[in-house]
Amino acid sequence: MRIPRPLTDLIESFQRLPGIGPKTAQRLSYYLLHVPQSELDDFSDAVVNLKKNTVICSICKNVSESQPCDICTDISRNKSQILVIEQPLDLLAIEKTGKYKGTYHVLHGSINPLDNIGPDEIYISDLLSRVSQSLSEPEALRAGGQSQVTEIIIATNPTMEGDATAMYLNKKLKIENSKLEITRLGMGIPTGADLEYADEMTLTQALEGRREMSQGE
Repeated sequence: MRIPRPLTDLIESFQRLPGIGPKTAQRLSYYLLHVPQSELDDFSDAVVNLKKNTVICSICKNVSESQPCDICTDISRNKSQILVIEQPLDLLAIEKTGKYKGTYHVLHGSINPLDNIGPDEIYISDLLSRVSQSLSEPEALRAGGQSQVTEIIIATNPTMEGDATAMYLNKKLKIENSKLEITRLGMGIPTGADLEYADEMTLTQALEGRREMSQGE
């Protein structure tokens, strides 16, 4: 039996999404076939507006509706701390703990030579520039009500790629300023896990138990 072309196109579109195989793609497509047209229109509008109505924050690279984002413009946040994470979902997980009051920097990935992802393919240079500017212009920052960056908390995932990214960042940041405190999340996150799936207690313990990274790490 030949599947109608509109269904085939939708199934193939779903299959391009991470974690969705052929069977799931088929189930989703046939489910949407029975959804009222008004709901399909709303779904379609949400997809169309996804990139139209969002921006990447010019400072922290998080996904936002405003430029800069709400966290970067929040005067109550501790601007002397930057927590470096791989994905926007990691930010949401950490914010749920309510224990971190600093700022963020989202890399949108990690160094992975097997997938041809090097430092230039993620937002590492933006982080280095951000820190460098803070360290070189402390007077201007204070005049603008901001704080000089004193601590970088590296919260990349405890995977081979995440650890490689952490080591690269540590080396590069130490070159910028040897007095800059660079820490790594403490124990609690299982090796090979993603931050976005960790529970709030585990993330809180990891933040509180962060350790300073040595020059060789």
